[in-house]
Amino acid sequence: MSLRLGDIAPDFQADTTEGPISFHSYLGDSWGLLFSHPADFTPVCTTELGKTALLSGEFAKRNTKVLAVSVDDLASHNKWVPDIEEVNDCKVNFPIIADENRTVAELYDMIHPNASEKVTVRSVFIIGPDKKVKLTLTYPASTGRNFTEILRVLDSLQYTATKSLATPADWVKGDDFIVTPAVPTDQIKEKYGVEANIVKPYLRYVPASVAN
Repeated sequence: MSLRLGDIAPDFQADTTEGPISFHSYLGDSWGLLFSHPADFTPVCTTELGKTALLSGEFAKRNTKVLAVSVDDLASHNKWVPDIEEVNDCKVNFPIIADENRTVAELYDMIHPNASEKVTVRSVFIIGPDKKVKLTLTYPASTGRNFTEILRVLDSLQYTATKSLATPADWVKGDDFIVTPAVPTDQIKEKYGVEANIVKPYLRYVPASVAN
């Protein structure tokens, strides 16, 4: 059965390119990004893992630990990493999980038999500090992920968790927020220090500055 938003992300133990981990312990109080790639030494995956490494500072700003996973073994991962670093001019600075027994792939429903019986699809899971699944995305093997979008969603999730703010369609940092229904209208000024732009009783905007 596939994971749903709000489910506890399954814990697991695994060997990685940075040594053995226990997933929940590894995350600690951080947010987590767990994403799968179909296979080592493949072109799209090589660009994706390089992009992830280049964005390490952005993930660190958001208190987010990143883990990649595929059903290839550790020896294969270790041979592939130098290619990723050379092609993308980066240092791979996050663990790549070796899941040759498909333990993680099955826990997170990463293998879709009608797409491929042997390799994982491009699954993305964002996991909160409470170990609950906050986001799931699934891409086909031929389509590289948009990591700008992943960071955008991560920002949105964190603003909701810490400030009761939601984000409208096509929101990017610097745009106005929507106040979530959890905050009564008569408490907006006290909570955020500004008057809301009330478009509808259920649609109340506040400026980006309230998140500072």
